[in-house]
Amino acid sequence: MSAALQTTTVTKPEIVAPAGTPAALVAAINAGADTVYCGFRDATNARNYPGLNFTAEDLKEGLAYAHARGRKVNVAINTYASAGSTGAWHRAIDTAADLGADAVIMADIGLLDYTARRHPKLRRHLSVQAGASTLPSIEYYYESFGISRMILPRMFTVEEIAELKTRVPIEIECFIFGSLSPMTEGRCSLSAYATGRAPNLCGVCSPAEFVRYDTVEGMLVCRLGDFAVNAFDASEPAGYPTICKGRFIAGDSATAAYVFEEPECLNAATHIGTLRRAGICAFKIEGRQRGRFYVAEVVGAFRELIDAEANGEPLARHNGAMEQLRRLAEGGEETQGALKRGWR
Repeated sequence: MSAALQTTTVTKPEIVAPAGTPAALVAAINAGADTVYCGFRDATNARNYPGLNFTAEDLKEGLAYAHARGRKVNVAINTYASAGSTGAWHRAIDTAADLGADAVIMADIGLLDYTARRHPKLRRHLSVQAGASTLPSIEYYYESFGISRMILPRMFTVEEIAELKTRVPIEIECFIFGSLSPMTEGRCSLSAYATGRAPNLCGVCSPAEFVRYDTVEGMLVCRLGDFAVNAFDASEPAGYPTICKGRFIAGDSATAAYVFEEPECLNAATHIGTLRRAGICAFKIEGRQRGRFYVAEVVGAFRELIDAEANGEPLARHNGAMEQLRRLAEGGEETQGALKRGWR
């Protein structure tokens, strides 16, 4: 492998912030994000929800706003194109390139090939949707399609990231905050089974048209398609019925429990320094389905913490930012994920 893209340890990693709407893009930039990522209003991106995402005109305006302030915009075209029907995906790539997007985030090898041939100057970032978690797979994407950055699947320890960085000549971006899933990076067979719409093909998990709420014996029952996903009494806040984070009765148990995963949030803020030294160039925040106020608060907290760490300040002095992130954690619960494998 060529080492042409090899980078040294960065002094201050980028904050890569989610923007589900133009308003969220502006909020993220104003709060201190270095880069914003967004998608178009169709199945080409993995957050294809009603009321979210960008038209071509929205993206043009967002790029102008970001570039005028020295920031970047990456476009997620990270679902897999339907067999024999790649038109929407090719149009999305062409539009992103023509409007001057700073990078596209992709997983589909056919789309990566199309982009490399048609728009060779457009940076290609490898999405977690590609599931590249070994050195040979990363080498394949680099050598075949010229990816300049990979967004790391959320399964590596800090030590594994550092080892990987010594062996791959590309930038590495990792998630640092936001929702988790027990599935292989968005390839949710549960949601596809319940609704017939797969996140990595249609771009939506637990689509809203399949969601239903019923009151049964004083309990609020949340359903996804034909499946009861959760039930809440009057004292509990009712969450959105994402099937992997539902409560179910399994085996001989008489009590419903979180069988797959509890609703909790990745929060790796305490690992900022060790991840930077391991070779991470950018910290990604999950949450394009979140509102602009949430995005601004999360970005603001990480702006404070990343700047402090770069200046050699102990993060323990920034309890306010740490507490703000804890308060914003999904379900009020947080985890360090694979970065701290407590079972080992």
